[in-house]
Formats: sequence, C-alpha cells, structure tokens
Amino acid sequence: MQNDNSDAGFETFRVERRGDVDWVTLARPDALNAMNALMIAELAEYFGARVHDTATRVIVLRSTGKAFCAGLDLREMTGLIQEMDTAARLRFQQRLSSIFVSMRRCPQPIVCLVQGAASGGGFALALASDIRVCTPNARMNAAFIKVGLSGCDVGMSYLLPRAVGTSVAAEMLLTGSFLDANRAAALGFVSAVVEEAELEAAGTKYVDQLLQADPVGLALTKQGLQVGIDAPGIESAIANEDRQQTLLSGTDGFRARMKAFLSRAGR
Repeated sequence: MQNDNSDAGFETFRVERRGDVDWVTLARPDALNAMNALMIAELAEYFGARVHDTATRVIVLRSTGKAFCAGLDLREMTGLIQEMDTAARLRFQQRLSSIFVSMRRCPQPIVCLVQGAASGGGFALALASDIRVCTPNARMNAAFIKVGLSGCDVGMSYLLPRAVGTSVAAEMLLTGSFLDANRAAALGFVSAVVEEAELEAAGTKYVDQLLQADPVGLALTKQGLQVGIDAPGIESAIANEDRQQTLLSGTDGFRARMKAFLSRAGR
C-alpha cells in the first residue's frame, strides 16, 4: 500500500512527508491541541490507514504551541457527549479508542515529541507511541478521574502499568497526578529530556537510527516487543522470535546487509 496521505486534507494536524517518514504535527495550538470531534475523526482515519501502509517506515508525532495535547476538548465535547444516548456514546468512545489500538497495531515505530502538558488523551497519545522524548517542562497525567470518569480509558489500564509499573500506574490513574519530566526519565518512560529548541533534532536522531534497519525487520521488532510483553512465558516469546528470525534470514535484505557487515569487518 502506498502512502498518499501527506496533508491529505486534514484540518487539525499537518502531515509532512520526509522520505519514508511521516511527521505528524497537531495544529490546534489556541486550544492547547485538545482533541475535538474533528481531530478524533482525523486521527482515527490517519492511524487506521497506517496499519496496512507498507510505504511509511516511521512516524513522528509532535505538536505546535506550548502544550503537546490537553486531552479531550471539554468546551466543545462535553455538551455533545451529554446529548448522546448510550449507543451513540459507545460509538463515540470506540471511535476515540480506535486511535490508540491502531497506533499499537501499525507496523511503523512512532516517535513522540512532547512539550508542555500532555493530559488525558494527549498522555495516551504519548503512551501509545514507541519512543518518547520530552522537554523539561513536560507534565503528563491521566486526567479522567478528575472529571468524574474512571481513570481507566483509551488503553491506559493496559499500557500504563507496562510503561511505569503497577504502583505508579495506580497512583496516576486513581489520583490524576502529574508525571514530570525528571520522574518520567527516572522511570524509563521517556528516552531523553531535551530543551524545546532541540526537540526536532532529537526526533531526527531517532528517525535516522530507525531507518538504518531493514524495513521488515523494523516492523517485526515492534510486533515482537508487543508479543513479548504479553507472552505468558519466555517459551512463547522465543517461539515468536524464532519465527521472525527464520523468516527474515531468508530474505534478500538479510543477505545484502550481512554481506555489507562482513565486508566492513574485513571478513
């Protein structure tokens, strides 16, 4: 499947194509990039299409303005949700949560660049990404409990304990407390903390490293990490790894890269 989505008429974010990489920039800075109905629909469309996209190798997710994403646009969405009947609310919730399912299903590693606040759904966007970099002023929380909802939303109950451990996840989901940049780095939730002026360069560094990998190997590694995290034991994880390596070791890409490696090693 070819990627033809560059800026594809999206209104709430921009998509800039750089080689085999999509740079996706949330673009509602006046609303702190909060997720209104249109942004939810557009993000669901974009990430849903990436699941079977073989032309895009890496995605960078970032935003404009002083905040990464303030979560759901409560000014716009609260009244709309309250007017829905139960069936309509469920459809809305499933549309919203499909964004994060697609982010985990898509074969492209997602590099997320976070500045300022990432709350609720904004925190979930960072959480559903693969590599995260943030600025010193980054503050992330699962705000759902603060507005009378369950703290468990859009995959949080699954992803957060795996990212920060069960105690910190329980603290954040039960209280809505913030995770600052220093603690995020200490917990291994982010790979680096950099000044905002250096955020794009940091993202580019990870992109360059990711693009050095074989495309299929890169996609299968993302899949393998997810299978390994969910595996009931080491045997299941290794069985999946064995299938991946058996498949990849028979490809032209493996043979070419191995030949180049041995040439550099003087063998």
